[in-house]
Formats: sequence, C-alpha cells, structure tokens
Amino acid sequence: MLRHTMARGYGIGDCPVARTLDLIGQRWTALLLRDLLLHGPRRFQDFQDSLPGVAPNTLSARLKAMEDDGLVERVLYSERPPRLEYVLTDRGRSLGPVIRAMREWGLAHPPGRRSR
Repeated sequence: MLRHTMARGYGIGDCPVARTLDLIGQRWTALLLRDLLLHGPRRFQDFQDSLPGVAPNTLSARLKAMEDDGLVERVLYSERPPRLEYVLTDRGRSLGPVIRAMREWGLAHPPGRRSR
C-alpha cells in the first residue's frame, strides 16, 4: 500500500476492509471519487463547487493523498491559461463498484428511517 500521507490508518494490513478504508476512509475522499466517476476529469474549482463544505487546504490534501495512492493523476494542459485536471487511474476506477454500493445503500436507507 502506498499510504504514507495519512497520519492515521487502521494498520491491519491483512484485512481487506481496513486496507480499503485506509485509501478512501478519510472525509471527502469517497465524494471526490463519486464526482470523478460521475463527471470524469475535474478541476480543483469543480470539486469546490460540488462540495461547498470542504476547505481548500483539506481538498488539496485529499487530492494529494489520492494521487500518492495511485487513485488519481494530475493532467496539465498547455493552454492559456494552463488547465490542471484530476483524472481517475485504473486503480481509482476500480473503486466504482464500491462507491455505487455505498450509493445504493444510502438510497435504500434514508436518514430517519431505522430498521432492525
């Protein structure tokens, strides 16, 4: 695992759930993946627009961690002005079923409805 930017992890390397959470368990990371899966390449401002509660420094840190973990890559286009986009890697796209499962669960279990 490439995780060296996250201060805390579960540290249970033989548990696949813990390894997945080490990658996507920080606040905002799953939502960044959601945006990239739904909309394709995104600019920093696109993320700020779709996630109004995220602080710019937090957004930068999450994107950097995702890049370090091989989930996204930055693509710089030599236009005027230069344009930088974040693009999912194959590894990042492979989390699509996980994010879709989270969405489906959230739709099936709206807030305020409890079942036993």
